[in-house]
Amino acid sequence: MMRINYDALGIAASLVCAIHCAVLPLVLTSLPVFGTDIINNEGFEYLMIGLAFAVGLHSLWHGYQRHHHRVTPMVLFGIGMLFLVLKQFYHSDQLYFLIPAVAFILIAHLQNYRMCKKAGCRH
Repeated sequence: MMRINYDALGIAASLVCAIHCAVLPLVLTSLPVFGTDIINNEGFEYLMIGLAFAVGLHSLWHGYQRHHHRVTPMVLFGIGMLFLVLKQFYHSDQLYFLIPAVAFILIAHLQNYRMCKKAGCRH
């Protein structure tokens, strides 16, 4: 039976989100020429935030409930998600919210992974 390491999936989703937010505006600025505009597509942005939230919450809740019973990773994740949502409302300061968002989310997943491993969980 194949098991999914949700912390690894959460870390990967966070990194993909960071790459998306940093590289997409630089690389894909020519898309409007082809009639496509995903750079300023708020629906796509909220979909990515929702995906990161769902994967992260599932991963951290699993670690909390079954292995380490510590809320620290979930609190850090919540702070990171708050910064990620704030990024959507303060467009001129997106970078000031994006960097701490990714940092908090990554640290939350890394802490959860370490705590699970210390508690004897085998991913």
